[in-house]
Amino acid sequence: MSLLYLQCPISAQATGQAARSTRTIVIAGVPAGLLQDDVMADILTIHFQMSRNNGGDVEEVTYPTRNKGVAYITFEDPGVVESVLKKDQHLLKDKRLSRLYPLAVSRYSQHAFLCVTSTLSVAVFRHRFVLEDLVEEMRKQSPDLNFGPLQPDGRIAVQGSFPALRALREFLLLKAKSFPEEDKKEGKSHQRPRRKLQEHRGAVQMTNSTRDAQREKQVLILDTDIYHYMRFFHPKTLQANDVVISGVTEGDITTVCIESAAGRRAAAAQGLRAKKTIEDFSVELQKILRKERICLKEHSREERQRYRQLCERLKPRYPALLLTPCDTHVDVVGTPADVLAFTEDVKRHSR
Repeated sequence: MSLLYLQCPISAQATGQAARSTRTIVIAGVPAGLLQDDVMADILTIHFQMSRNNGGDVEEVTYPTRNKGVAYITFEDPGVVESVLKKDQHLLKDKRLSRLYPLAVSRYSQHAFLCVTSTLSVAVFRHRFVLEDLVEEMRKQSPDLNFGPLQPDGRIAVQGSFPALRALREFLLLKAKSFPEEDKKEGKSHQRPRRKLQEHRGAVQMTNSTRDAQREKQVLILDTDIYHYMRFFHPKTLQANDVVISGVTEGDITTVCIESAAGRRAAAAQGLRAKKTIEDFSVELQKILRKERICLKEHSREERQRYRQLCERLKPRYPALLLTPCDTHVDVVGTPADVLAFTEDVKRHSR
């Protein structure tokens, strides 16, 4: 998912942030673009200082951030974090805002998987909609998502929270299902859209067949890091009798396909159970895992190699940590305690 990457160069700016994590919360749903950034930060400060919101003295507000609609609030007292989290609903209210805005509040150290980047293909809608108009409708439908420019081939990059992206996917699927049945036949005129909605490898693409002649399919969209962590440390979650479970990864999203024998009620039920098991477990992992990225962009090729070797050498000390080494960075996924200890270890041994 890019997830909420806590950019952690070897100088470890993010490590200092992590040390304050017990006093920090993450806010999603901040209305972006309505007011000046400093004004919105002031409104957030007022909201989270109010006793009626279970708030307290705010040490720092970080807004805007690299993720649209996301802010960090650090309190002077870590106990305020617990109080704020206990409030059922946070509604951002101010005379400078035209309406109430619901905020999603979560613990900084426990919810690192807040942001996902995916590439959507809307080309299949080309002959029914003006794609620019469709994208504008998508923006209105999902105001908390950040949309990149529409490409000539109908692809568009979208970044935001995983639930928001999943909701957009469902919105597009429903829009596709609303097409008249006769439009689903091939060979229609140029004014008719092609009836092919492709469930594109973790993005929101659709296909003209959700089932083949032999197998029934259940499709589940997961964060790629969550999927790989599950596959590496909890492989039995991705296994079940009488079903075939496979995953196709594209960037930050992985599409998991669960296939069971068509026409067999027991197999179909097993497929549904497998889907629910994977989905429930992925939710639990999102609550307990954290991700940091050790950036190596500024280092020479030889230095990058040394850092990757250092990470591999330290890895046995953290058996529940998932490392994904890349050319310009190393992604670290695990519990907050393991991730923090590992990045501190890397920092210490790289001096």
